[in-house]
Amino acid sequence: MDGLRKAKLLDRLEPLPARVATDEELLACHTSEYLQTARHDVAAGYHHLTTGDTEITSKSWDIALGAVGGVLNAVDAVVSGRARNAFCAVRPPGHHAAPTRGMGFCLLNNVAIGARYAQRRHGLERVLIVDWDVHHGNGTQDIFYSDPSVFFFSTHQWPLYPGTGRADETGTGAAKGCTMNFPFPAGSGRKEILGAIENSLVPAADRFRPDLVMISAGFDSRIDDLLGRFTLTDEDFADLTRVVMGIAAKHAGERIVSALEGGYTLSGLASAAAAHVETLAS
Repeated sequence: MDGLRKAKLLDRLEPLPARVATDEELLACHTSEYLQTARHDVAAGYHHLTTGDTEITSKSWDIALGAVGGVLNAVDAVVSGRARNAFCAVRPPGHHAAPTRGMGFCLLNNVAIGARYAQRRHGLERVLIVDWDVHHGNGTQDIFYSDPSVFFFSTHQWPLYPGTGRADETGTGAAKGCTMNFPFPAGSGRKEILGAIENSLVPAADRFRPDLVMISAGFDSRIDDLLGRFTLTDEDFADLTRVVMGIAAKHAGERIVSALEGGYTLSGLASAAAAHVETLAS
């Protein structure tokens, strides 16, 4: 938020409130057993979820519900036409959260729940999720791996946590080809990531024709991040955003909902997010 303020962006944006997501909304992507476990772990004062490596505090569950609710409010605003697009500055991130477990800093899968909400609440048929976080969004992939109505595209560092996202992981059954993974080695940057989006995602989106585009906007793929070894710059994130905006303009009535994922060097997180938001607002 300080980065958006410093870039003089907040006065140009319409703020959207967060809200508490309901159990019914969460159950679109997570099992009731997992939700019960996560609630218990937080209420019991545990320092980590018992399902994985997610650190938690006494407020983690309330904050996670607000993060999901903020994304759902953004979906409402964008699909209704009140906003052309939206950026959700939420934490905790979500793309590692699978149906039956939280992991990798993630309790609830914000973007996945948002995609399912857009389909169930607003009747949209096809949702494209673009994930440029330095880590593979294994939870998002798991949720939609056999669902041809959601296309999941990911660029990520390989090898790196969580160890998933091979190029041959492409979906199953009727959804074969609706998952597209681009694992790249440490040191990769604009050429590889922008190239994959321009040369592979754009034609795939032409075939898929999404009604809504969602972005798992991880800025740990920026140069000098503490947990990643990619080399994207703020200008690169602006260009990535422009290409995705072109997809949304062509197929989805310009509708984009972007949600923050990773980013662990705070100055870089702030400047990259500002470049992304400024492009969305252009």
